This record gives sequence, C-alpha cells and structure tokens, in this order.
Amino acid sequence: MRVDLENPSEPLPFPAAAEPPPLQTPPALVVRDLRKYYGAKAAVDGLSLTVPRGCFFGFLGPNGAGKTTTIKMLMGVSTPNSGDIEILGLSMPEKSVEIKRQIGLVPEDTLLFDHLTGQEYMEFAGRIYGLPSAMTRERTRELLALFEMDGQGRKMIGEYSKGMRKRVAMAAALLHRPQLFLMDEPFEGVDAVGARLMKNILLDLVSKGATIFLTSHVLEVVERLCDRVAIISDGKLVVDDTMANLRSGSESLEEIFVRVVGGGRASENLEWL
Repeated sequence: MRVDLENPSEPLPFPAAAEPPPLQTPPALVVRDLRKYYGAKAAVDGLSLTVPRGCFFGFLGPNGAGKTTTIKMLMGVSTPNSGDIEILGLSMPEKSVEIKRQIGLVPEDTLLFDHLTGQEYMEFAGRIYGLPSAMTRERTRELLALFEMDGQGRKMIGEYSKGMRKRVAMAAALLHRPQLFLMDEPFEGVDAVGARLMKNILLDLVSKGATIFLTSHVLEVVERLCDRVAIISDGKLVVDDTMANLRSGSESLEEIFVRVVGGGRASENLEWL
C-alpha cells in the first residue's frame, strides 16, 4: 500500500498507538499478612488492610488487641516478624526515610521535650523535616494560632496540660504538609473544646485530600468522623468495612464492636455492691 506523505488526511497502514492508561495513585496504606510476636504471643497475627487515599480510617480494638503495635510498625519504630507494609506506594522499611518525610505522626505518648517552649519544639520539628528556617517560623506562628495556642508558644512544654501537649504534637505533625497522618489516641486527655477544634482541623485536611489513620477508644468520635473502620481482636482483623455499610444495619458501632470482640457476655451483680 502506497501512502501519500503530502496528504496528512491519508490513513496510515497501521493502527495509531493507543494512549497509555492513566497512572493509578497507590493507596495511602497497604498491609499484607503482617505479624509481630513477643515471645510465643502474637500481638499482630496475619493483619491485612488497604486504606484508600483521602480516607478517614478508624482502627479499633480492645486493650491489648494490637493497635499500638501495628501503629509502631507503620511508623518504622518496630520491626514485624513477617508481612509487607507499603505507605504511599513505598515499601517499609526499605524506604523508611522517604516515607517519614511524607507522613505526620501523633503517637499515644506525646514524647515532647519538656525543657523547650512550644515554639522551639515546632522549630526543632521543622529542622528534622528539612524545612527552611523562615518557612518553619511562619508555619509555626500560623499553626499555633490555628490550634488556639498563639499565647502559649513561649511557655515550656513541661508546663503544658496533657491536652495542650496533644495540640502542639498535632501542630508539629502538620508542619511539612504530610499526605498521611498516623494518630494513636489523639483525643485522649483533651477537653471538649480542644477535641472539637482538633476534629474540625482533621476533617478539613481530609476534605483537601489527606488520609488519616486513627485509633481511638471513643467510638462515638470514630462513628462521627470516619469513612471506613477496621476492628481487630487478639491481633486478628474481624471487621473491615465502610461506615455507610455498618450504619445500614440496626446496630450502632458500639454494638458491633462489643459483639465482634466478644464483650457481650452479661455480667452478674455483686451482692455486696
């Protein structure tokens, strides 16, 4: 077949190359068959999870179920015995440094430096994340104001209440505009006003595309905030579903939680009480 190269409308003798499919953004978090043992005891036993991007994800379980152990493995401070972790498409622990640059961490125990002021701690966090000094100072000022702590930035952290420590820890986790937040009991010890403020900030972050992985014992908070919920018991996954599906039944999240973790047994009254 002869092709007229001077006539661009002439069809080519072979099909045009197909456009490549759009690149799919990997999930915020993927965990496959994760296991962690302490001696013969499995704290996390074959856990598999996928957390989509832009999701407010609640990670629930009774005391000792393996929630904090899982969070520590996701943070890279505890090594699993087996299984795979991918965060923002990167493998942990191989890409741990790159991952930590893109996530914000609020651990259950806010291990802050008591002999630094809130402002100094924020500036220290900015240096850890490699932010320019001028940017860190400006963001510190804005974040302390956002968390209604602009009058507390010059006080020593050792003088802060537990709720104030939680606020400054969350503010520091926001400095580098992370894509994913790992939060272990962020509302514990926070008063109602502070909790409402923190919830509103987190909801705003999710509306802008961030992903939040949250543990909490306050099921009403989880039910109100989260898009999706996973429940573990004895280190095993027992529920993984959207809040919309869970709400479609007659049970509340609390009733589902009690049923699946085996806490529904009726207790006897003690005669002497």
